[in-house]
Parts: sequence; structure tokens; C-alpha cells
Amino acid sequence: MAMNRLFIPAVMALLTLAACSNKSKLFPGYSVTDSGIHYKLITLGEGDTPASIINYVTAVIAYRTINDSLFFQGVRQFQLTAPEYEGSIDECFLMLNTGDSASFYIQAEPFFTKTLGTSLPRFINPGEFMRVDIKLLEVKTAEEFQKEMEAFMSWINDFGEYEKVILKQYLDGQKVDAQPTESGLYIIHQVKTQRSSVEIGDTVTIHYEGRFLNGKLFDSTRKRGEPFQFVYGQKWQVIPGLEEAIGKMREGEKAMLIVPSHLAFGQQGNSNGMIPAFTSVIFELEILEVKKGLAQ
Repeated sequence: MAMNRLFIPAVMALLTLAACSNKSKLFPGYSVTDSGIHYKLITLGEGDTPASIINYVTAVIAYRTINDSLFFQGVRQFQLTAPEYEGSIDECFLMLNTGDSASFYIQAEPFFTKTLGTSLPRFINPGEFMRVDIKLLEVKTAEEFQKEMEAFMSWINDFGEYEKVILKQYLDGQKVDAQPTESGLYIIHQVKTQRSSVEIGDTVTIHYEGRFLNGKLFDSTRKRGEPFQFVYGQKWQVIPGLEEAIGKMREGEKAMLIVPSHLAFGQQGNSNGMIPAFTSVIFELEILEVKKGLAQ
């Protein structure tokens, strides 16, 4: 049965859906669509705005292995596009209204190879499912998103020039003599090795600490006691400045990064408001481990 809207904010609609849907034989408590997505509603939101193609959505997203091991979690905003293949993650978003949260099992291999354009990581076996948990926070039409961006930029533009002044003062004050990369990133190497370099599709484990130019800490994997692991080259994993630096480093290396806002959290700042718009930041970065991707 094909449905664009599986979760309708009414008890009778949910009962009708349950009667029509196929029960999953692989995952108890889940139902399954004709395209092979296994799904379960967790929370029914109070919003009545469905996600649809070309909408901009803001969502909390978590990825887990079939054994329930979390390998990514974060808040992301992006524009929905038409599903490229049956059973894609795009279909999951199209099932939700504002405020809904749901759990899905999708095929892992096409998610990595087609959606993310990378190889399947070593910690997931070919043919396995992965779990995707989504809470849909907000849905905007393309017109609403554009108007919001225009209104935002009308008063924020001056901050871009201000950032340049603050960054120059910091570089001069710290006597930073390293030359920026073409993008504007400063990489100050602290420990160099001749171990494995990082390539697209590799599983990379890192420690990092993020600070403002005044030294105030805003994020630290070390303080959490848990390094961050991800597949290099995936979308939505790390900020552009970190991704660029990691691609220029090797296993075991350490570096300090000075990251202008266009390579960090940009013109809007981060999703929780901790980092303001047009804010340059510093990262202490260590590459703990590089596991070569299946393609290598």
C-alpha cells in the first residue's frame, strides 16, 4: 500500500492505518511499506504540516546499527528531495508531520552508497538493515525558508566584516605564522606521523575540543569521555573545517585548527544557539584511528 502520509494526527486514522499496513516479520512492533521500510510511530506531534518534496525540514536524526549501536546523532536542516530509489531515507521524512517522531529500519548499503555516496562502513555487514530515528521539529516551504533567510541576512551582514576584524586581532595577538589553506582554514600541526592517511569511505575515530577565540570551551569529546567515530565523506557528520583538516591528516596526528565561520557554523550559528552567527572557532583535533574503507 503506497501512502505519502502514514502518521495522521487522529486516533481513528491511526487505527485505520494499522489495519491496512503489513506487519513486519523482521522487527516486532513495526509495520512495513511496499518499498521495504519498516516503521514504528514513537510520538504523535501536534503539528499539521506534513513534510513534502522541496520543503525545508529541521529534524533530530540518529543512526544505529542493527545491534543498536549509535554511530551518529544530531540536528540537521535541509531541503527534502524526491526519493532516488525505493526504500530510501527520503521516504521516511515524507511519512511525518511536524512534531512526529518515529523509528525506521532501512537497508544500510544503498543508504551509504547511493544517498551518502560512500562505501559501506566495516561495522555494518552487506545486506544488513540500519535503524534511523527521526523527530521532525519544523517544516518550511521553500518560499518561507527564502523569506526567513532574506530577513535574517538583512540585519546580520555587518557581522561578517566584524568577524574578519576579530579573527585578524586573534591571529596577530597569538603570532600565528601558519598560512591558511585556499578555503581560509588554519591548520597548526602539533604531532605528525607517517601512519595511514584519511580517504573517503574510511572509518575515522577522533577526539576534539572546540573553543571560542577567548578560550571558552563549547564542546569536548574528551570531557564526555567518548571519542567521535564516523565514516569520512558522509554528509552531515562534521563541520567543513574539520572535514578539510581530517582529510589532510594521518592516524595519530594532532593539530590546532582556527576555523572561520564559513567553515564552521556559518551565517546562522549552530542549532542550539550556543555558537552565534559569523563566529570563528578553534578546534584541538586528534586522529585516534583510521580504519580503511571497503573500497581500499
